[in-house]
Amino acid sequence: MILSAPATILTAAVTLLAILISIGTAILVARTRRATGIQPPAMSGDARLERALRVQGNTMESFIAFLPALWLAAFYFQGWAAPAIGLIWCLGRIFYMVGYAADANRRHVGFAICIFSILALVILAAIGLVGAWTAA
Repeated sequence: MILSAPATILTAAVTLLAILISIGTAILVARTRRATGIQPPAMSGDARLERALRVQGNTMESFIAFLPALWLAAFYFQGWAAPAIGLIWCLGRIFYMVGYAADANRRHVGFAICIFSILALVILAAIGLVGAWTAA
């Protein structure tokens, strides 16, 4: 993996986008708190705040699996597949955030996109790792 290779640069760009999405969930919580008048440390009292907090929490939970899977796939399964799947994860997170913030029953499509993206990255990483192991 060369740091200036296009696939590496795209993987880094997808990582930055994912970080911005996670920051966006924190902004969503802050804006929702302001709109509802519910100040920290309160975590309930309005369904909009509770949904915003769940969006943020679930995004961080997903981020923990997504980020290492993205970079392992990029490192061991070189090419454009890992950053492309990472971009799909980012879009899924946006769908999840918009859907869940509007109505808890509208989160499923975004959630499924994210889970399948992570699974695809893990599979790519495993294929690449086995290939590297057998080549060594």
